[in-house]
Amino acid sequence: MSQFAINLLFVGASFALYIGIAIWARAGSTKDFYVAGGGVHPITNGMATAADWMSAASFISMAGLLASGGYANSTFLMGWTGGFVILAMLLAPYLRKFGKFTVPDFIGDRFYSNTARFVAIVCLIIASVTYVIGQMTGAGVAFSRFLEVSNTWGIWLAALIVFLYAVFGGMKGITYTQVAQYIVLIVAYTIPAVFIAFQLTGNPIPMFGMFSTHTESGVPLLQKLDDVVSALGFQDYTADVDNKLNMVLFTLSLMVGTAGLPHVIIRFFTVPKVSDARWSAGWALVFIALLYLTAPAVGSMARLNLMTTVYPEMAGQVENYEEAAQTPILYEDRPGWFRTWEDTGLITFNDLNNDGRIQFYNDAADYADRGWEGNELTVNNDILVLANPEIANLPGWVIGLIAAGGIAAALSTAAGLLLAISSAISHDLIKTMINPRISEKGEMLAARISMGGAILLATYLGLNPPGFAAQTVALAFGIAGASLFPALMMGIFSTRMNNVGAIAGMLSGLICTLLYIFTYLGWFFIPGTNTLANTPDNWIMGISPLSFGAVGAMINFIVAFAVSSVTARPPQEIRELVESVRYPKGAGVAIDH
Repeated sequence: MSQFAINLLFVGASFALYIGIAIWARAGSTKDFYVAGGGVHPITNGMATAADWMSAASFISMAGLLASGGYANSTFLMGWTGGFVILAMLLAPYLRKFGKFTVPDFIGDRFYSNTARFVAIVCLIIASVTYVIGQMTGAGVAFSRFLEVSNTWGIWLAALIVFLYAVFGGMKGITYTQVAQYIVLIVAYTIPAVFIAFQLTGNPIPMFGMFSTHTESGVPLLQKLDDVVSALGFQDYTADVDNKLNMVLFTLSLMVGTAGLPHVIIRFFTVPKVSDARWSAGWALVFIALLYLTAPAVGSMARLNLMTTVYPEMAGQVENYEEAAQTPILYEDRPGWFRTWEDTGLITFNDLNNDGRIQFYNDAADYADRGWEGNELTVNNDILVLANPEIANLPGWVIGLIAAGGIAAALSTAAGLLLAISSAISHDLIKTMINPRISEKGEMLAARISMGGAILLATYLGLNPPGFAAQTVALAFGIAGASLFPALMMGIFSTRMNNVGAIAGMLSGLICTLLYIFTYLGWFFIPGTNTLANTPDNWIMGISPLSFGAVGAMINFIVAFAVSSVTARPPQEIRELVESVRYPKGAGVAIDH
């Protein structure tokens, strides 16, 4: 059986499973559509939340960023896991106690203002659309390789599949589909990692294998990797980070962004009790840890495999790396996986010195004495996890499995995000603000139409993303952290915070963050419209656009408190509501207006 047929079998079987679950769990009411009926078990919800959370950024792109950036990119791991602790301890049980369907529901009622509700809807849509761009980008990478179509067609195929099971199933269908997707993606991620760890180090446990001895050379794997990349002008894989301020702010941005993401928060309205919300967050962290503990090993081993593919003499070296680096592989001798990924356009080769060999090194280094005229190989970070089994010559069924896993990761999060967007439009905007007397059938139709529109918009933007999948997702976290997280925190823990302060805070945090991001990444992410080049020399105080969400959150808090302190206190019933929400006991089911 050909590799394409194996890929088609694995991917097709997973699609059939997802769509079958959606049909079985088809939403019959708005309560089913928004909160899956409110009766999901916390372990089930934890697994679904983990799948919702472990998107294309986690499955496809995070290990790629770790592979290319090493220790410097470990902030992705620290920020994303730390954010879940904040979510579990400070937000999930209190929002579940409040008992409404959505984040704008809470903000609109807590701050007794439809204006606050509308601002929250805008913040939610901007953050969610930015996030879903990353999912479509990752899905396009996976589809283009494993179904052997162009990246553009890959993104459109992903959009079609999401439309089929998300639009009809709603939260009920998405919940049980995400349970299946979690099982697919964690198995798909772990099995290749075990194979590769054993192949490179003799240790089948990836997180231990990363700190074991590289079998072929007899030196520690991370030392081996440092030696290889430094010989080619790259920074040591384990090198420390110079800009500590940016590192801290980026970690904080991911943490507060995690706690402010509406598609994750909405999952805690699906459980029966307040205590179940906290348990759901705990179980989600356990399920997430299974992948996150493996990702650094996958990234480091992928980088070493890639470098030794281009420079095969380096694999067994323990010294004289510079000499081994002078004989890269001939382009005509490139392996089959290289040729296959070239067809997707995600690997490109340009023979600058016409010697027929592949020079792959850091362009900032001067290797003119070797006859090199510049780096000749461009590798998209997002392909490394998906290509790793092929680079390591693993069996065809492993490649098919990781194809299904990568696609599952992208689609599971895309579905959750699209549901959050459609809920904000149909429930918070149309039902609550525009037409309170709309029928349940009409509301569900509006939700499905808005979800379809969101899919089209995300697909269009996914064709020209502002970065790799994980980088695009990090932007979404910054936007959510700068706009929604402070409003949620102040809404729960401050009786003095009023509607004017919350609105001013959300707007200031959102606008400042967007202006900073658009300045470097293009206005509305349109290529070529950026005001300044996205380089450290141009960043204010060395703060990258990916890190600015933490600054935006601080601005939000400061403005909100300042405005609230000079304006009227909230009504007595709102202050009593805040006091009651802070004692998360006795909550009923999630309710409608």
